[in-house]
Amino acid sequence: MTDTPVVLFLCTHNAGRSLAARVLLEHYANGRVDVRSAGSEPASQLNPSVVQILHERGLDASQEFPKPLTDETARIADVIVTMGCGDTCPVFPGKRYVDWDLADPAGGSVEQVRPIVNEIDRRVQTLLTELTSSTG
Repeated sequence: MTDTPVVLFLCTHNAGRSLAARVLLEHYANGRVDVRSAGSEPASQLNPSVVQILHERGLDASQEFPKPLTDETARIADVIVTMGCGDTCPVFPGKRYVDWDLADPAGGSVEQVRPIVNEIDRRVQTLLTELTSSTG
């Protein structure tokens, strides 16, 4: 692992779960972690409920957009966190994988999506603690 760990959040559409995880970890890490996200089958737009929940927390997702997974993105990652993409998420040898089994927020209302984002928030903070305590 490099001095600054690289985390890739990967889900199917890169519009909800991986978006929330990327924005939250980037916020909490404050430069201590290089955070990226991608989707195996990127959506055409972000999940509006996830964007609203992040906005309520004072986090800006306006510059985000669903991104495709590339070999380069995966190669530079130290940790790849998969979120419900199953067999559509490719496996890259030699990478540390963590699978977060989370409900898909697609089509959910803010009230339905909020518990998913809350759980992502909890897991992101745990991951950050683990990463920063192991790097110094």
